[in-house]
Amino acid sequence: MATITFKPKQVTKKITSHLQDRTRDVIMNRFGLTADAERKTLEEIGKKYNITRERVRQIEDAALALIKKSPAYKEEQAIFEELKELIHSLGSIVAEHDLLAHISKDKNTQNHIHFYLELGDFFKKHREDDHFKTRWSVDDAMAEKVHDSLKKLYASLNDQDLILEAEMIKKFFDQMKDVSDQYRNEEIAKRWLSISKTISKNPLGEWGRSGSPNVRTRGVKDYAFLVMRRHGSPMHFKEVADAISKTFGRKTHYATCHNELIKDTRFVLVGRGLYALAEWGYKTGIAREVIRDILKREGPLSKDDVVEKVMKERYFKKNTILVNLVNPKFFKKNKNGLYTLA
Repeated sequence: MATITFKPKQVTKKITSHLQDRTRDVIMNRFGLTADAERKTLEEIGKKYNITRERVRQIEDAALALIKKSPAYKEEQAIFEELKELIHSLGSIVAEHDLLAHISKDKNTQNHIHFYLELGDFFKKHREDDHFKTRWSVDDAMAEKVHDSLKKLYASLNDQDLILEAEMIKKFFDQMKDVSDQYRNEEIAKRWLSISKTISKNPLGEWGRSGSPNVRTRGVKDYAFLVMRRHGSPMHFKEVADAISKTFGRKTHYATCHNELIKDTRFVLVGRGLYALAEWGYKTGIAREVIRDILKREGPLSKDDVVEKVMKERYFKKNTILVNLVNPKFFKKNKNGLYTLA
């Protein structure tokens, strides 16, 4: 947790003391600098003084200009320098939420810091847009580099990608050429990644596109996908339900889990109640159809090779495969003793 060397409430009291009562009250309420730490809307303040929202805005703008011209403000420049250095140390550009949370968990203190960011000449506010959250920067060139790299990183991903955090950080720095060593560290990279609205991480800490169901988990089937992917081999639907409950603390009924897996093309039923992920190469279909597809793709194979390749795609008993393989209606042996399509 960062420690600031100044006392925000005392600073605010000093730099607003020369304002008229109503003007000071507007500032205190607009920025949530009161005891309840509630930021009031233009409308709420307008009702209190029986003036329009536009008039409240004018008072606010005039008050900020007055503060910046005051001797008290000039005397407090050290705090703005301190905040500037802090933002530099956090990567020169940082999401507003991250910055305020880094300085203090206290909402009131956060509001005072936000007030100084709005006041100070060093700080540039970038409003939330389609790509990024609200963020503050103290270095235009670095801000542009981070924005550009995050957009390129998003473009390099597809909706199915799930990437471990260390690999994601490496990919990010690959996009971000000639960044100085002081910024090449994991904490700063994670802070920069958290600026993005289009890239985020799922509950297991794996990164991908924010819109992907593998990242923005919305229900049992998405949680099932994550636990099966982590498990790495086929699971019974009851095992999947138990794993969801244990991993995510979401009580999941067996029947619900089974129904969700059946409906979703990411999962393949490979045995009685046993599911695999389609991305592992497992196929649907009865034993005969799986054998047929393999022989069509691979050409003539020995009995052992057929069994081995079928088992990689479906969970059948070995005997089930052999019974189907010797059905002359569908399969035959060639002169080399290898099985082919009849």
